[in-house]
Amino acid sequence: MTKKRKRRLNWFYVPAVILMVAFIAYPLCNAIYLSFFQWNGYSVQKEFIGIDNFKAMFEDKVFISSLKNTLIYGFGSTIFQQILGLSLALFLNSKFKGRGIVRTVIYMPAMVSGLVMGYIMYFFFQYKGGVVNDIMAMLGLNGYDWLGNGGSAIAVIVFINTWQFVGVSMVIYLAGIQGVSQSYIEAATMDGATAWERFRYVILPLLIPALSSSVIYNLIGGLKLYDVIIALTDGGPAKKTHSLATYIANRYFDAERAGYAAAIGVFSFIMIMIISMVINGYFRKKEVEL
Repeated sequence: MTKKRKRRLNWFYVPAVILMVAFIAYPLCNAIYLSFFQWNGYSVQKEFIGIDNFKAMFEDKVFISSLKNTLIYGFGSTIFQQILGLSLALFLNSKFKGRGIVRTVIYMPAMVSGLVMGYIMYFFFQYKGGVVNDIMAMLGLNGYDWLGNGGSAIAVIVFINTWQFVGVSMVIYLAGIQGVSQSYIEAATMDGATAWERFRYVILPLLIPALSSSVIYNLIGGLKLYDVIIALTDGGPAKKTHSLATYIANRYFDAERAGYAAAIGVFSFIMIMIISMVINGYFRKKEVEL
């Protein structure tokens, strides 16, 4: 390929670079800048306070709680999504009537807006008139205030996020399973390997790239969870279900502490980036070379 040809191809990267600068680099740099100021988000004047916003984060009990919740939403949802997604992929890899319909039904929630999904699920889990409590009443059980208790509300949010995006994991794993050469499985069968041994020692190691993609996709989605929480609890009760994303919005718009919100945003970005890089690096070491 000539140098002229290479230069032509390089021009195709320009729109991507412009978009990255406009929607990622500039907002990040602006957030870093604002994090060193005390600002209400509206006035012209800003007061430089150095790293006081970052110091205040670790003295803020709601921030600590939001950080813990964020890790629960991220890792909790991701673990369940991988277990269920892989199980569904193995099941749907077999041939049976209606397989395409089942795939579509499982994947369909991922196409619904998180905010819409949150409002839909609110009518399932609300205390009075909620579908879950109505079913419990039919079974002779007492209703439960699922969203009125911090612990149960967090569990409901993890459940909804898991259910909504398990279809994505299923599709990723299904593509990975169908990409495994049958010759490896047949060779293992001829050597007397059981179904579990074929899965454990043949299929699973070859699914590491799919596992890596699914884990990182779901983990990032869980760590920046926002819309479902806003629709279900708006961070309540008593600010016990806030994630870092919802707490940033709360501090910026409700408390008018834009500088503090920016500091939390910078912390959140760095945390998600480090976690993603560590996990991606771990899976790269586990990949099997063919």
